[in-house]
Amino acid sequence: MPAFNCEICGDEFSLPRDVLDRYPGWTPRLCRRHRDSGSGTAGDRTTRRHLRRPGNGGLLTPADVLERYTDGPVDGVFTDGGAAPNPGPGGWGSVYVVANEVLTERHGHDPDTTNNRMELNALIQGAALVPDGTPAIVYSDSRLSVRIISEWAAGWERRGWKRKTGPVENLDLVKTAYAIYRDRPELSLQWIAAHVGLRWNEYADALASEWRRT
Repeated sequence: MPAFNCEICGDEFSLPRDVLDRYPGWTPRLCRRHRDSGSGTAGDRTTRRHLRRPGNGGLLTPADVLERYTDGPVDGVFTDGGAAPNPGPGGWGSVYVVANEVLTERHGHDPDTTNNRMELNALIQGAALVPDGTPAIVYSDSRLSVRIISEWAAGWERRGWKRKTGPVENLDLVKTAYAIYRDRPELSLQWIAAHVGLRWNEYADALASEWRRT
C-alpha cells in the first residue's frame, strides 16, 4: 500500500489503494490517530472537495483572492505548492507582503513533480524575496515542510543526511532549504492553516495554481 508521512507527528502511515482511488490526486496529510482525533485542518477537507470539481473550474486568480478575502496576517512571506495529480505536474508560489501590500512575488511550474517538492521549492524561493538581514515570518501551509526544516533536518545532517528509517526524501531541496533558514536567523518559519480564508495564504495558492489556468 502507498505510504505517507503525517504532517503532525511525522509517522509513516498507509491507506488502501481503493480509498485513494476515490479521490484522484489527493495526498493524505494525517495518520489515523490525528485524523480520528479531529486534528485535521479545514485545508485538508477543502482540498478533497476541490479535487472533486470537474476540470480546473473554480481556481481563483490572485486578483480574485484580493477581492474575496481580507483575514489573516498582513506582513510576511506566504508560500504554497502542489501537484495535480501527485506525483505529476505541479507549481509553487511565494509572495512577500508588508502592511497588506505585495512587495514582490514569484511562481513556477514543474511538469513532473510532487506536492512536497513544490512546497519546499516555494519556501526556498520565498526566502529569496526578503533582503538579507530583514526580519520576516515565512508562512507555509505544509506542516511537514516546516517540521523538516525546523525540527528534523539538523539531526539528519548529523547522521550524514540519513533518517533512522531510511533515506531522506527530496534530499536536494531539503539540504538547500535547511541551509537557507539556518544561515538566515532573521527569517522565522511558521505553519499556517490552508484554505480557511486567510488572504495571503489563498494568494500564494493562486500563484501556485497559475500553471493550471494557463
